Amino acid sequence: MNAEVIATARLTLLPLAVEHAAEMAEALDDPALHEFTGGSPATAGELRDRYARMVAGPPGGDDAWLNWVIRVTETGRLAGYVQATVTPGRAWVAWVVGTPWQGRGLAAEAATAMVAWLREHGVRSFSAAIHPGHAASAAVARHAGLTPTPATVDGEIVWETPRPSIMDGRRLDGV
Repeated sequence: MNAEVIATARLTLLPLAVEHAAEMAEALDDPALHEFTGGSPATAGELRDRYARMVAGPPGGDDAWLNWVIRVTETGRLAGYVQATVTPGRAWVAWVVGTPWQGRGLAAEAATAMVAWLREHGVRSFSAAIHPGHAASAAVARHAGLTPTPATVDGEIVWETPRPSIMDGRRLDGV
């Protein structure tokens, strides 16, 4: 599975390329973006190195790393990214939108478009790990169809798409 261009009403999700590093370093250059994840903003050089590894993909196996940068159609500027680690039938998803573009629903629009694209390509189950204090990210997850579970990973709440019931699509009388 390879990332393809995804268009929405206000955005274009472009498959990640090493050439996006300089503009993404600008878009993500705010320490506040790391409040819930730790670390600090990456330099353009650090992102170039990271993006080269990401574009190369995971070593062996059935996993796929799919990464898109978010281009705002109105301005033509990159505003963040969405990503998915895909194993057969399942994807862990994540999103980040730079501070200047937050509060406009761009992350929700991008994450929802990514999930829809992944569904069209055979992914049936989605998960995300979200810091319990990150209300904006929780709202994006809800918008993309995920709900919180009791499970945690490294102190973050695991959100998932609801699992289908064995009774989905069947009448209770078995007919």
